[in-house]
Amino acid sequence: MIRTRFAVHPTPVGDALLLHSDQGLLALDLLHEPFGAALERWARRLQAASEPDDEGFEPVIRWLDGYFTGERTPFADTLDWQLVHGFTRAALQAVADIPYGETASYGEVALHAGSPRASRAVGTACATTPFSLVVPVHRVVRADGSMGEYGGHPEVKRFLLDLEAETVAGE
Repeated sequence: MIRTRFAVHPTPVGDALLLHSDQGLLALDLLHEPFGAALERWARRLQAASEPDDEGFEPVIRWLDGYFTGERTPFADTLDWQLVHGFTRAALQAVADIPYGETASYGEVALHAGSPRASRAVGTACATTPFSLVVPVHRVVRADGSMGEYGGHPEVKRFLLDLEAETVAGE
């Protein structure tokens, strides 16, 4: 059982559920379902209910707000990777290396993660990441350069890619 705290923070692409353990940020989940359903889903996964915490997320909230205003500040909080294992973890750590405003294909990420033939597994890792935005899975695109679905919400992916492109163009 993992002891966790949660907060919800609004973003331009919907509310973000933030979960934190004693080891660091456990999840930043952009909500596409009612808050209660998302919290229940996480409670089942964690095998424990999370406690509300309106004050303990200040660094994450500051980073999140900055991201949406075009700041390129590196994420400074510690990530708690205990729910991410095997190739999924390797793939997400490779995704974390994609520079702001740039993209990489699923195949390029698979190669960087040490399994060049695992592009579909990269897609699964991106779809199941607990660290939306912090691990920028929105920067992973198809081999032909098209966006892909982003968990069934391509409009969110387009918004994020456009935000980063505008920020880079304005520098």
